[in-house]
Amino acid sequence: MQHQPILAAVDLGSNSFRLQLARVEGDQMYMLDGLREPVRLAAGLTPDKFLDAEAQQRALAALGRFAERLRDLPREAVRAVGTNSLRVAKNAADFIPQAEHTLGFPIEVIAGREEARLIYLGVAHGLPPSKDNLLVMDIGGGSSEFIIGNGLTPLKLESLYMGCVSFSSRFFPDGRITKQNLKQAELAARIELQTIAADYKGQWQQALGSSGTARAIAEILELNGYSENGITRDGLDKLRAHLLKVGDVQRLDLQGLRPDRVPTLAGGFAIMYAAFSELDISFMRPALGALREGVLYDLWGRFHDNDMRDVTVRQFMQRYHVDTGQAARVAKLAQVFARQFLGDEIPETESHMLGWAADLHEVGISVAHSGYHKHTAYILGYADMPGFSKKEQARLSLLALAQRGNLEKLQGQLKITEAPADCALAMSLRLAVLFYRNRSDSALPVLHGRFSGTKFHLSLDADWLSKNPLTEAALQEEVQQWKTLGISMQITAG
Repeated sequence: MQHQPILAAVDLGSNSFRLQLARVEGDQMYMLDGLREPVRLAAGLTPDKFLDAEAQQRALAALGRFAERLRDLPREAVRAVGTNSLRVAKNAADFIPQAEHTLGFPIEVIAGREEARLIYLGVAHGLPPSKDNLLVMDIGGGSSEFIIGNGLTPLKLESLYMGCVSFSSRFFPDGRITKQNLKQAELAARIELQTIAADYKGQWQQALGSSGTARAIAEILELNGYSENGITRDGLDKLRAHLLKVGDVQRLDLQGLRPDRVPTLAGGFAIMYAAFSELDISFMRPALGALREGVLYDLWGRFHDNDMRDVTVRQFMQRYHVDTGQAARVAKLAQVFARQFLGDEIPETESHMLGWAADLHEVGISVAHSGYHKHTAYILGYADMPGFSKKEQARLSLLALAQRGNLEKLQGQLKITEAPADCALAMSLRLAVLFYRNRSDSALPVLHGRFSGTKFHLSLDADWLSKNPLTEAALQEEVQQWKTLGISMQITAG
């Protein structure tokens, strides 16, 4: 990637949408202006997990305002990520294209643990060097992330399905706070936290709270005399007593409580109070960084050849004992085919995707050799892969599934009219796997590939082909396989 002086991150959170811009100078990144829109997307999730029309309109209106600020930035300088509400919404696939059109940039829906990794990255970059292990807690609108890390390295990553918007809607729908519903909310949060408590207790020395809920609670405690500095257990007890005394969020008269925080305060407080109890936290200070800063630093790393996705691919190759020699052979030949099919100026995103798919195409062999491409596709589709969005993982999974075998299984997934680039990448990977089926560095003939947009052409030396009848038979089978998808492939031996 070329150097970009301005980078931007868009965080489509379940409570707020945020835009953060930063200026890059040498090896430093300086935060510029940011925008925040209290969209409360999670509040628009119906009981059967559909985003209602009102929430969608609030989201699109906010993205329209962001688009004005992003208008002059190149595509590679902006990264937009969606979190829990877009992960769980059943109609997210219908809404996201509208959102992308309004924003003017692609939107990636990231997994919970990837969200946790990016949150930690944002927090850690804003801290002075320390040998202490950190506990970072981020109470979002629909999920809460818990991370233990040291320096810039996350050690434990978890995302729990509870957030300030979802808990407020569930336990305090009319804004009233009673002993019963507050206890129910705290108990529900404690049950969620018990799944991680054993692994987290005693593993950290400093606790930090990122994002709006932690900062809002800290400010309320300090300005109302419940705490001298940060969030304390005693301060939370005093605030809890006050909430129960007033009994209604609309009647709260607390210094530091912004109007847009009122609807989500009770749910966020219940989660915070439960976390202090279950994780043995006595003191927590609010952190400066959060998800949007983490997205910026991760994007910045991609410009500096420090892409977390490359790290993840290397780790997967080690974990699944990939034959690196075979992976390198397949990757090199696949890139040759891709340049022939898509042109020498193949987009960087397509080249990276094909390279990762080739490097990882055999991870499923560690499960079973029979049908290993299916195992590979499953792993790449569902494993935690730091740095990759859900859309990128789905694309890797598709290429892995397409690398060999019957193509009829990809009916409806590989369409030359809708995704010609995916077809070209799949063809490139399949041919590379086919020609290196003997898993050796044997000499190959000169291969010439062309792609008209509707038809693939491959020409090679006739004499070489006659001496390699297994490959010739495999190529003829390829012609038949692509026909099942309505895609024409022509083999010419000359």
